[in-house]
Amino acid sequence: MTFLLIASFPDSLIKFRGPLLLALLEKGLNVHVAVPDLSQAKDIRGELIELGITLHEIRLKRTGTNPLADMATLAELWRLMRRIRPDYVMGYTIKPVIYGSLAAWLVGVPNRFSLITGLGYAFTGEASGKRGLLRTLIQRLYRFGLSKSRRVFFQNPDDQTLFRQLGLLAENIPSCVVNGSGVDVADYSVEPLPGKPSFLLIARLLGDKGVREYARAARKVKKQYPQASFKLVGWIDNNPDAISQHELDEWVKSDTLEFLGKLTDVRPAIAGSNVYVLPSYREGTPRTVLEAMAMGRPVITTDAPGCRETVVDGDNGFLVPVESVDELVSAMIRFIEEPALVVRMGERSRRVAEEKYDVHKVNKFMLDEMGIR
Repeated sequence: MTFLLIASFPDSLIKFRGPLLLALLEKGLNVHVAVPDLSQAKDIRGELIELGITLHEIRLKRTGTNPLADMATLAELWRLMRRIRPDYVMGYTIKPVIYGSLAAWLVGVPNRFSLITGLGYAFTGEASGKRGLLRTLIQRLYRFGLSKSRRVFFQNPDDQTLFRQLGLLAENIPSCVVNGSGVDVADYSVEPLPGKPSFLLIARLLGDKGVREYARAARKVKKQYPQASFKLVGWIDNNPDAISQHELDEWVKSDTLEFLGKLTDVRPAIAGSNVYVLPSYREGTPRTVLEAMAMGRPVITTDAPGCRETVVDGDNGFLVPVESVDELVSAMIRFIEEPALVVRMGERSRRVAEEKYDVHKVNKFMLDEMGIR
């Protein structure tokens, strides 16, 4: 039996889907992966080959709406599936879901699955101008592509409900909610808390990740508590919503944020922080939050789809309204003024990670839903 996983970003294969790939291999499946830019990701390529996974580099532009390029992607996936004849196909992120489902349907793959890991730029903000046109296009493509799926996985119930309400997912297509990508709690062990208050955000540097709100809140808190530090991990992405290099430089120059760049291993950064912060406008289920929880850190995040599932307000962290800098400041100050909260809520975060987000439990659920036992 052959399983083909289609992705749009090589870095996600090990970090987000590595345990799932291993689980498929352990079930005795012949596992293939199709992804663009593999030649530029030699370390990832080597790891996957060492696991025994067959790799296929495809032409797929993660961003952009060139119809000719997208049709070329569809044709390439169709040719690939005609050649390897997979029994199972699953795509995640927008274009692999849409064009992977269509190609699998055209070839006659019996088991076609889609994983919605988040809605992204086109589903946040005002539906006007270019963003509005993009939203309309993506919704139409989702409606067509998902009509060819046998089952659709969502990472939070809000996304599942929205897709049903908008008619993007027909009533006759089964769907279910899975607890994100999960986290290997054995790899993310609890680390001692640093002595001084230190906050951390890990994200692609996009407006809808709440990076600007984080910087504004940091500036306000540091005026009252100059000993507090605010760290930022990430990179400026090729995205219409990306912050500018000038903005980032200004935050660093003014000593508002300490920028750590893009890290292949975020555990040292989490270990060096007391509290994890993600003021995102919308997520699937944020992996960085799960990593911080597994390492015993309380979380401040927004009462937004995907984010609200990870935190019970007042239990393992605080929920704040989207785009509310003042509420974010208040939550940060509570942790500074009440350090016992950091300890108590951090311990609770670890328990939630073990009980709900253990990657082995998440993957078992997905395999069962796909009929792979």
